[in-house]
Amino acid sequence: MNVIVDLCVVPIGVGVSVSEYVVACQEVLADAGLSTRLHAYGTNIEGDWDAVFAAIKRCHEVVHEMGAPRISTTIKVGTRNDREQTMQDKIDSVVSKLNP
Repeated sequence: MNVIVDLCVVPIGVGVSVSEYVVACQEVLADAGLSTRLHAYGTNIEGDWDAVFAAIKRCHEVVHEMGAPRISTTIKVGTRNDREQTMQDKIDSVVSKLNP
């Protein structure tokens, strides 16, 4: 089953800046071969359900290995079974309806 996920991984107890942890998770997602789109407060991911959630688990493992004692993660998940839809399809649908 294909899934589109909005992921926000927040390491706790590591100070104010978390960009090095974001970079590490982006590398995990890239290594998994997933389609991603980074945004200001997280990352959109699309791919096979099992592959996406395995990569999310790996993000947690890597962030803990980097020294984060705690992690708080927010995940929004969307699936469809009536047709295939990509992240870009969703964006294009909204943009096409915006007033010029």
